[in-house]
This record gives sequence, C-alpha cells and structure tokens, in this order.
Amino acid sequence: MKIKNLSAEDFMLFDKIDMKFSDNINVIFGENSTGKTALIKTLYSSSKLLADNSDTKEDQEKFLLNKLIGVFQPDKSSIGRLVARQQGGGKAKVSVSFDKLSKVEFNFGYKQTNHLSLNVSKEKGDFIPIFLPPKEIISSTGNFTSLYDDYHIEFDETYYDLARLLLRPLKKGKNTDEQNGILSNFSDIMNGNVIQRDNHFFLNVKGSGEFEMGLVSEGFRKLSTLTYLILSGSLNRKSILFWDEPETNMNPKMIYHIANSLIELSQMGVQVFITTHSYFIQQAFNLMSCYPKKDSKPIKINFISLYRDNNNNKVVYESSNSLDGIQHNAIMEEFDHLYDWEQELMG
Repeated sequence: MKIKNLSAEDFMLFDKIDMKFSDNINVIFGENSTGKTALIKTLYSSSKLLADNSDTKEDQEKFLLNKLIGVFQPDKSSIGRLVARQQGGGKAKVSVSFDKLSKVEFNFGYKQTNHLSLNVSKEKGDFIPIFLPPKEIISSTGNFTSLYDDYHIEFDETYYDLARLLLRPLKKGKNTDEQNGILSNFSDIMNGNVIQRDNHFFLNVKGSGEFEMGLVSEGFRKLSTLTYLILSGSLNRKSILFWDEPETNMNPKMIYHIANSLIELSQMGVQVFITTHSYFIQQAFNLMSCYPKKDSKPIKINFISLYRDNNNNKVVYESSNSLDGIQHNAIMEEFDHLYDWEQELMG
C-alpha cells in the first residue's frame, strides 16, 4: 500500500493544502509550527484505519476518531480542537488517497467532541504502518505498555503503537536477501546484534557481551528499533514508515548510516516519510538522490518544504526531486545566516 495524495481544509495549521507523495522517500522540512508532524500523524492515522480489520462504518468511524485523539491528544479529547482556529468556527476536511483506489475521507466541525463523518474506499491488503516518534522507546518497552494501558501518561499514542510492535515475537521463516542485507549493515554499524528477552532489549556487542538498551547510544537504540521491526516481520516491503525527526539526540556521525538505511528500506519496497530540522539529513538525502550508487534500484526522493506565505501567513508548500528545486528552505536559510554571522564577527 502506498500513499499518493493528501488534501486538507481548515485542519490543524492547514487552511487549504493538496500535495502528492513519492512511493519511495518523502523528506519533509520547514520552520516550527508549519505542520510537519501534523502532516505525518494524519497520514499515519489514516493508514492505520486501512490496515485495521473494522468493516462496519460505525466501527471505522470509532477507530479513526480514537486514533486521531490518541495521536494528537487534543484538550479534553475533543476532536473539534483539531479544526483550524478562525473566527466563526469552521469544519475540517481531510482526504488521503492510496493506490489500489483506496481512500480515507473525513470531516468534523469545531463544536464536535466525539464524532466525525467518514467515507472509506478500502482494498483488502496486509500492510503495517509504523510510526517512529522523536524519542526512542525500545529501552522502556517492557514497562511502557502496561503503564499506558492503566494510567494517563504524557505520551501520544504513536509511542504505544511502536511499543506494542516491539513486543511481537520473532517471525518464523527466513528473511529475504534484501532484509538480510539491511540487517547485516545494521550489525556492522553497531558491532553487534539485538536480543529481546522477557520483553527487554539488549545489544550483544562482539567481544564485550550484552548491554541493556538504556546503556547504549541513542543512535544505536534507533537502529536497534529498526532491526527488531525487521526481525519480527513488522517492517517489510509492504510497510509504510513514518519517522518524526530521526536526528533527535543523534550523533551527526550516524546520519549517513540512517539515511542510507532508509534508502535500502525504500529499495526493499517500504514507503518512507520523515520530518527533519537537520541540515545533515537533508543534504545526505540530496546527495543520495543526485548521485545514486551504481547498480542500485532507482528511487524517487521527494523533498517537501512547508512554509508560511508572506502575504497571508498561511501554511503552503513546495516540492521537488532535489533541493535545487526548493525556493523556501528554512534549514539552508539558517545555515547561510550562521555563515554570514561568522564572517561578520571575523571582520
């Protein structure tokens, strides 16, 4: 399953937006409060609905309503809080189109608290949407799900969904050659292998023994997360992967390995969406797009810049297959600003 298009009106920060996506990799960037995370959370929630087994319209509406509330966590669990703020109220309208003629369309008004209207065109398919939030969860998986089930804790539902995937047992059967290639690369980078025992994770480092995930670096925890998702069968060629700010608490030395891993996952068939504030991530994908490895499968990297229109302050976007085609690049603008500042200070 691939996401093809999103259109939204009066939803969150979006007055009116209509964008297309690559089947391979989509790199989303922009200043704060331009809707990057809101965008991928909307796509994730809609994807989860298509992956769910609910058949009746009532069950589907309930599922999507609860997922949107769990993922966005509006005040008092009121779905109407997700309508764009404007005088006179309004109604949010969202449409997400997938391949195989599948579509999720929903709307709700600002006064609504626990209801939305939904239309779904759904092709039966076995796929798993996966959302990696900015903070890793693999070091806390053993206790997190039970806490989330029993208490109100300040983590949105993407953390809970990921923790539940990490608690899946290893799948039966052999990995594909593509999966083995990716797993081998991860193992070489971390100099070890991921082990799950009694719902707790360890990194078995060659020559040094086992280390609890809480004792290894953030970058290795995130690679370990991807590793186990592949080993358990959750992350496969049918998956859609959403990753919100992979650079969070990440050593810049890991950026190339993360970007290259996502390229390999995309070549395996995974559709990837990432948001970023990182110059290193943005440039890594740009270089990989402009100078692909020899004999590698061709992929399309779609760069999406969200920014505010100077005339009306509304969030708009532009997209291109390379950064050269992007006119509004907040990351590069700040990089240039720092360079100019440095030159000014140096006289």
